Amino acid sequence: MDESLDVIRNVFNGAECYAICEKGSNKAIGAVELKLNGHTDMTEREDECELGYWLGKPFWGRGYMPEAARELIRRGFEELGMTTIWCGYYDGNHKSKRVQEKIGFIYHHTCNEVPVPLLNEIRVGHTNYMTKEQWQKIICF
Repeated sequence: MDESLDVIRNVFNGAECYAICEKGSNKAIGAVELKLNGHTDMTEREDECELGYWLGKPFWGRGYMPEAARELIRRGFEELGMTTIWCGYYDGNHKSKRVQEKIGFIYHHTCNEVPVPLLNEIRVGHTNYMTKEQWQKIICF
C-alpha cells in the first residue's frame, strides 16, 4: 500500500494522468498518463510524450490497460497534437511488454543501466515508440 501511494504521488502526478477504475464501480485500480515534455526523460520535444501506466496486480490480464492506453494514445495524437509517443518497460516485465506489443508500439532500443531511484535499483530498460502515422494505420483496421 505504501509503495503504491509513493508511486502515485511521485510518478503519476502530471496534467495528463488519469485513474483507471474497476468496471461497475468507482474504485481506482491503476493509473495511465501521458508524460509531457519536462516530465519525461524520453524526449525533449513539445510534440512528443511518454505513455506511463500502472495497474494493481489483482487486475492484470483483464484488458484494462490496453483499453486505457489506447484511449490515452488517441487523445495524445488527436487532441494534444503529438507526433510520437514513447513507452518503455524493464527487463522481465513481460506483462508490460505484452501491453505495448498489443497496442502497436515498435521496439526502438535497450539501455543496460537505467537508474530507478524510487526502488534504488539499476535495471535494463527497453524503449518502444509509436508515431501518429503508425497509429492511424492501426486504427484503420
